[in-house]
Formats: sequence, C-alpha cells, structure tokens
Amino acid sequence: MRNSKIAKLLGKIVLLLVILATSFFGYLYIKYNDDLPIGEQGVAADTLAHNMLEALNYEAYQNTNYLEWTFRNTNHYKWDKNKGKCEVIWKDFKVILDFNASDNNRAFVHNFEVQDEQANELIDKAVRYFNNDSFWLIAPYKVFDKGTSRQLIRLEDGKTGLLVTYSQGGSTPGDSYLWQFDATGKPSSFRMWTSIIPIQGLKASWEGWITSESGATLPTKHKIAFLTLNMGEVKGTK
Repeated sequence: MRNSKIAKLLGKIVLLLVILATSFFGYLYIKYNDDLPIGEQGVAADTLAHNMLEALNYEAYQNTNYLEWTFRNTNHYKWDKNKGKCEVIWKDFKVILDFNASDNNRAFVHNFEVQDEQANELIDKAVRYFNNDSFWLIAPYKVFDKGTSRQLIRLEDGKTGLLVTYSQGGSTPGDSYLWQFDATGKPSSFRMWTSIIPIQGLKASWEGWITSESGATLPTKHKIAFLTLNMGEVKGTK
C-alpha cells in the first residue's frame, strides 16, 4: 500500500513538471517565435557592424593573445589565440586543441592521455563545446568572419538592428543573429534563428561587460528568459 501511494505521488510530481515545462515552452514560443526578418544589405549594414566593433575596441581584441573563461561553471577554457591552441577542461576530461594542426590534438582522462576512438570522441566533443561556448564570449567580434552576411533591420521601436548570418564555420552553419544595441553602441542582446533551438527568434542578453587587461571588451553573462549563462572569471591579456 505504501509503495502504491509513493508511486501515485511520484506520478503527480512528474505530471506537474511536464505541465510546467510545456507551459513554459508555450510561453516562450508565443512571446518570441518569429520568422527570420529581411533587411538591407550593403554600406549601411556594414557601417552598423563597424560601429559595434569600435564600441567594443576591436583593435584591442585583435591584440589580445590569451583568453580564459568558464562557461556555465562547467566548461573551462584557456585559449592562446596567437598559437591557435586551446585547453578545454570539463568534468574529468581535458583536451588540448590545435586549430592549425588537428593531428596534434590530445585528450586526457584523469590527466592520463587516451588514444584512438576514446580520444576522437573527446576531441570532437571539445570542438563542439569550443564552437558554442567561445561564441558566447566573442560573437560580436565575428561579424565580418568569412562566410558572413549582414543586413540592417528596422526594428519596431524605430531603432536599427544588425542581422548577421553565418553560411559557414562553427558547428551549425546557417544560423542567424539579430543584434540590438545600447546607447553607447555596445550589444545589449541578440535574437537567435538557429538549427538547434526550436524557438526561432529567442532573445538572449549580452551584459556584465568588462574591460579586460588587454583592453578588449568582453561579456560576463547572458540571460535567456529565466536562465542565466555565466561566463565565469573572464580574462583577456596580451
């Protein structure tokens, strides 16, 4: 009898969680889901992109050789931009990525190097982590990357936004991001049209900006609805 009552209670809890999750997803879908906007390509869009880079001190970012951060308190990164290498650490795993020579990639479990299939799986995961987690740190600096296109979007509040579409690169080419800006020209948020997020146009804030030791301006957190993505202790040095 007691086990039956526990089972019924657990069933009600699961049902409640399902209802809450469905309601939350429905709320986000109604609030944000939207078609990808179409704007104006050309000089005006590129000027807006350049203005954003100037507000963030793009020159200082270019001269930043070393970046370090921790995404959502789980994935830790030490990225040597000059050498094209990054140390990726999560749980009991460490991967050293060499972006210039993938044959030099190495994988470790409990600080012991592993080989073959296990190493390949960890390296592939580290690459996916890096592509996603570094984007949340430096996406504004990637608006002129190879394979990007830019459109100026007229927003409902009368302001202008910058839509950037990536036709190549990263783990999910084809994604688009609509940047919005604060009074200083720095990004305040973007809306996302991506292949991995079912809600098209979901909004994420860009905030907690710091001026790193190198002079580059970098974010320390993002908010998506009720979720906060912390970037940990963000460092940028020459």
